[in-house]
Amino acid sequence: MTDLKGRTIAFLAAPEGTEQVELTEPWKAVERAGGTPRLISTASGRIQAFNHLDKGDTFTVDGTVENSGPDDFDGLVLPGGVANPDLLRTEPKAVAFARGFFDAGKPVAAICHAPWTLIEADVVRGRTLTSWPSLQTDLRNAGATWVDQEVVICDDGPNRLVTSRKPDDLKPFGQAATEAFAR
Repeated sequence: MTDLKGRTIAFLAAPEGTEQVELTEPWKAVERAGGTPRLISTASGRIQAFNHLDKGDTFTVDGTVENSGPDDFDGLVLPGGVANPDLLRTEPKAVAFARGFFDAGKPVAAICHAPWTLIEADVVRGRTLTSWPSLQTDLRNAGATWVDQEVVICDDGPNRLVTSRKPDDLKPFGQAATEAFAR
């Protein structure tokens, strides 16, 4: 089993719109591996998660993009949902937060629509990744190679990027992400 003892992983989510299972399942994977997950958002308080289009649970924010940075963490998870990354990519500080992990050479894991934030951060060019199928044109236009696989691990560049397509891919996504964070 992967050991993340002593490692802290940021989960970046907008105040509203995160696909709940894409937040909670990777969170549990980090905890099972002995790591400490922390919820980071663009505002303090609580975020509202969704189960597709229906409101789900709320979750307490541990820090904001204004008072946290990549130096505080060993890796980053970007959960999906359509609204979450769409909101994050319009927030310059959230985009800079995500890009900072690439600049620092730290591992990043993104699922479903989350690569929209990575496109805005201009970090997908020359990388191979996957996503929800509707993002493939956006990713290709941003210079990425898009493939239809349950999990893609891209080691191009100084950091490891783990991507998956959808909630059905959460088990291999969680495993690949925790392995990347353990490196």
